Amino acid sequence: MSSHSRSASSRRSGREQQRQPDAAAGGYGAPAAENGEGYGDGYGAGYTDTYGDRRRPAATATAVPGPSRSQARAAARARSRRRRRVRNGFLGVGSVAALTVMAVAGLLPAHSATTRPSVDAATVPSTPVKAAPTVRAAAPVAEIEQLPGLGPAFLAKVPANADQVLLVTGKAKNANTDTVVLYTRAAAGAPWVAGATWAAHNALDGWTTDHHAGDLHSPIGVFSLTDAGGLNSNPGTRLPYDHSQEFKAPGTGFEGESLADAFNYVVAINYNHVPGTSPLSPQRPMGAGKGGGIWVHVDHGGPTHGCISLPQADMVTLLKSLDPTKHPVIVMGDAASLAA
Repeated sequence: MSSHSRSASSRRSGREQQRQPDAAAGGYGAPAAENGEGYGDGYGAGYTDTYGDRRRPAATATAVPGPSRSQARAAARARSRRRRRVRNGFLGVGSVAALTVMAVAGLLPAHSATTRPSVDAATVPSTPVKAAPTVRAAAPVAEIEQLPGLGPAFLAKVPANADQVLLVTGKAKNANTDTVVLYTRAAAGAPWVAGATWAAHNALDGWTTDHHAGDLHSPIGVFSLTDAGGLNSNPGTRLPYDHSQEFKAPGTGFEGESLADAFNYVVAINYNHVPGTSPLSPQRPMGAGKGGGIWVHVDHGGPTHGCISLPQADMVTLLKSLDPTKHPVIVMGDAASLAA
């Protein structure tokens, strides 16, 4: 073999030896492994194995392997979780504050019975619901078959067509204070319905069955009520009403009380009085000796000469309640006499 051939052969052998590391598994040109581990291992082997007489010395510094793809993904996921935690923490504080403001402002609906608030949710005390006030039914009106306190003699004196009875009951024969109740019924034979109970006065010396002018007693009996009048104008009664300035009471009462308002309102009691005439009428069917001018009038705070007196507010109520179509009467006397 010529020296040229040998030289060429030697040159070919050297080139082959130089190319040999490129073909070796894990050499410089080898592809990196998917998991990242082969990347670092092959890198070092490609430079330290066989390069003939031209071998390069090994690197003095140890190469730091780079992160693999899975490690990079894990790191990215961790960073994402940290960012979410920070964001959620910030928004959570803001959300709780916002919910608190909205709840206080009444913009959020109350929790339902099946929903529980979260542990960190703001709790706003609810306003207690007040129970609806109890509406009491009106007390039933008491109905009675007979007028109370009247014996057979007085019951027989009450006209059959009288559907209103003003019952005046004195405490005693010689007393001058009474209780008064207006009883009304729908028709003859129907039950009686009682109105309010009023306090009243009668004559200074009590009651009598034989009244005379000036005896300071009130007559006992049953009398019709047909006519009204007074110093004041008609308050709304259905009875004929005489409004006149002549209803004036001079002087004072037995206890020094003024009589100025006593005749503001009056109803004539038809004792020795002509029905259908003014209470001021001077006519006396039984004669002047039997007295007259016996009225129901405004109370002046003391006993009367023979009349029945009621507080002014009760007098107005009475005038408005009396109905001529019911033929009202007054039954008056001390309790013992009425029960006979």
